Amino acid sequence: MNTLRSSFDELGHATWSLDLAVAGLLFVGTVLPMALFGYGNDVILALLLGTAMCAAVVLRRRNPMLALALVTVFCLLHVVVLPYPTPAIATVLLVAYSVARWVPGRRSRWVLGLGALGSVLGPLRWSTGYYWNLGSWAVGATVVLLEVCVCAGLVVTCYAIGRRVRESAEATRARTLAEAERRALEVSEREQSARMTEANVRAQIARELHDIVAHSLSVMIVQAEGGRALAEKKPERAVEALDTIAETGREALTEMRRIVGVLRGAAQEGAVYAPTPGLADIPEMVSRSDDRVHLYVEGEAPDVPSTLGLTVFRVVQEAVTNFLKHAGAQANCTVTLTYSPSLVVAEISDDGLGAASTTSDGTGHGLEGMRERVASMHGQLLAQPKTTGGFLVRAILPIPLKSDSVAAQEIR
Repeated sequence: MNTLRSSFDELGHATWSLDLAVAGLLFVGTVLPMALFGYGNDVILALLLGTAMCAAVVLRRRNPMLALALVTVFCLLHVVVLPYPTPAIATVLLVAYSVARWVPGRRSRWVLGLGALGSVLGPLRWSTGYYWNLGSWAVGATVVLLEVCVCAGLVVTCYAIGRRVRESAEATRARTLAEAERRALEVSEREQSARMTEANVRAQIARELHDIVAHSLSVMIVQAEGGRALAEKKPERAVEALDTIAETGREALTEMRRIVGVLRGAAQEGAVYAPTPGLADIPEMVSRSDDRVHLYVEGEAPDVPSTLGLTVFRVVQEAVTNFLKHAGAQANCTVTLTYSPSLVVAEISDDGLGAASTTSDGTGHGLEGMRERVASMHGQLLAQPKTTGGFLVRAILPIPLKSDSVAAQEIR
């Protein structure tokens, strides 16, 4: 604030200095010659009036209307008390320009009316007496008319120049403000876009973390409980359960490291990450989940984009995870994958507790994540309890044409 105030003070000092310099130049050019070389019998009065008019010019930017009023009064006194014009009348032209330049709206037109009045009074006062002595009314009237037109034309010209300069300055200021607003809007839009992108990335990372952690932990818990039950009856099967737990934990850890590397913004040198899971990884994921989960495949798996394959994988993974968590120990689950040239249909159905389940964590992030994933692929998702008991998840995902897939890869 202090810096801004000092800038305004410096600007004000510069304005005063410039106006004082202009007034001094007018004084040197119009008043000082009268003092040096003489100017009629009333030279003292002419010097006083000329000095007063030049002094009024100092106010031309700080208070243009006051400067106009002072110059008008001094010019009227000039017409009344002096029988001849003086060079100091040139201040009228500068004041006319200043009023047009610095006074907004219709108030500036006062200078035109006062200028027209002075353009008539001056020639009538100073010229008619000379031509009366010559006895030539025709010549006198013609000369007076010409003088009136010249004086009025000079005032109007100065006024027009001032208005033109004002309009040009206002147009430049408007363009500058518009440009500043446009740049501010662009910055705001970029910031908004960056925030939206960041929010989308966070949502994607949150979905990945949820799918990885929830599924892996569910599988590990189920295998651990099954391994404990088999430890007494079939020890060799318990070892298989422990191997499944270890393998699931290692895969979950690898996925977690990959996501953490993305969050840090750069991959570590020499790090090797597993490829994105897809349709081909679904059978292994289902078989490792639990013996109560059965997979059926209808048709041959098509060649689909990695994003579509990941979406199908995550939907099946989340549905199987929900089955392990909420369906009950005696329930069974069926995963059916139906492939056609234009669609991939993933249906996960169980005969568990369904709507009667009381083990829900209440957050619903898994179902919300599935809906977001399927919607991003322009697919449809059905997730609801069955009337006969159990729960049903059905995802219908269209397969993009080859040309669309290639174009999408080129855009990326």
